[in-house]
Amino acid sequence: MADELATLDAIAQAELVRRGELSSVELVEAAIDRCERLNPVLNAVIHPALERARELATSKHLAATPFRGVPFLMKDIGGEEAGQPVHAGLGLAKRLGYRAKENSWFTQKLVDAGLVSLGRTNTPELALLPTSEPEAYGPTRNPWNTEHSSGGSSGGASAAVAAGIVPAAHASDGGGSIRGPASMCSLVGLKPTRGRCSFGPGLGERWSGFSSEFVVSRTLRDSAALLDVVAGRMPGDPYAAPPPEASFASALAERPRKLRVGVMTRAPRDIPLHPDLADATLRCAERLEELGHHVEAAQPEALDDPTLVIQYVTVVAANVARALDAWGEKLGQTIAQGDVEPLTWELACRGRDQSAPQLLAAIENVHRLGRGLASWWQGGFDLLLTPTQAAPPVRIGTLGSTREEPLAGFLRSAPYGVFTLPFNLSGQPAISLPGGFTQAGDAEWPTGLPLGVQLVAPYGEERMLLTTGAQLEEAAPWADQRPPHFG
Repeated sequence: MADELATLDAIAQAELVRRGELSSVELVEAAIDRCERLNPVLNAVIHPALERARELATSKHLAATPFRGVPFLMKDIGGEEAGQPVHAGLGLAKRLGYRAKENSWFTQKLVDAGLVSLGRTNTPELALLPTSEPEAYGPTRNPWNTEHSSGGSSGGASAAVAAGIVPAAHASDGGGSIRGPASMCSLVGLKPTRGRCSFGPGLGERWSGFSSEFVVSRTLRDSAALLDVVAGRMPGDPYAAPPPEASFASALAERPRKLRVGVMTRAPRDIPLHPDLADATLRCAERLEELGHHVEAAQPEALDDPTLVIQYVTVVAANVARALDAWGEKLGQTIAQGDVEPLTWELACRGRDQSAPQLLAAIENVHRLGRGLASWWQGGFDLLLTPTQAAPPVRIGTLGSTREEPLAGFLRSAPYGVFTLPFNLSGQPAISLPGGFTQAGDAEWPTGLPLGVQLVAPYGEERMLLTTGAQLEEAAPWADQRPPHFG
């Protein structure tokens, strides 16, 4: 039964409970069985809360909720759960056993919808890399090939969903951390519009507006239904995305008008693009044409702006410095160099070396770049199609850093954010969809590694992404594609 349920998405599992064919307790027990069997290999779940999940599965309130006890997982950064560990990959927080004081509003919305958390998933320290290999918890492995990464910073979430432990899991994206792991694990990864989901009550925004919280899933209908659950302004939010014209779930039943789609099959700033990813993007472009859309080679000029990454890193470095101060306040001690990884300390030092006017200038430049990106859509395009990343899933250990070269892994990460992080600057919604697998194969990237393609829409237009994605999912279904040893 556990393995049969692993093939079902969250909506299908909830339907079994609604029809009385299974109980919430049986759903959760099956997921616990999968977690106990598969997680020792994957290292996706680093804070299991299995007995707590068993208790939650017996709650009477689940019968009146849309997800009726469907098992779920929370990422180990953000999405705080009262009384549960949240360490953001920090070894010091792990050693001191820090636990959250209250539920975040995002978490509470998931609880109110009937999802049952089995625990929390692995993430790189402070979500800084496109691979989940924190010193504190070790690497998460990709179920499609365990020698390779499942991505970052939502790598634990993506590995768990791809392996079938849970049908969907909490994720967040400050530079590609939903979309990249989704690409690496053949999942659906939607980064919502800036301000769509609240960071309250603890924060008004994260990474100066770059970051968004949502989920990774295997089906568009799960992503759409879950967005309906968590979206919306909460008290005191500094800003919020405009409400949709109708529910996100209803977008899946619609057929979009004929869209004008720009397609990009080269990476910005002359970063090499793996040929299998270019091919995957062209196949998706051809499919969109077959579905009646107008597709042409075109992309925003702002993607090639040489200052884009500089401004991004300037803002992130300041936020890393503040994050260490904030964690020091939570933990009751000043965080020193030896308490964090080399990359984290180096970025924090750079953040502290900047003046307040320099940070404000960088934010102003980010807004300029965001407007430059968004203007391309105002020029007549509806969607941009790109590869999600410029390279297939990286091998475990490739993006590490040392005290002597603290930025080494960060600099080697360029192919994994080149297509994604620009839209964290602009705040636009973007989605990664499964795009196939590596074909040629070599020592670095063997055959069978997942690839993703990205669609980017104007600000506030997640429904356009969901409607178009549903067309693509219907034309070339992906949900039944399972890792050979974890399906």
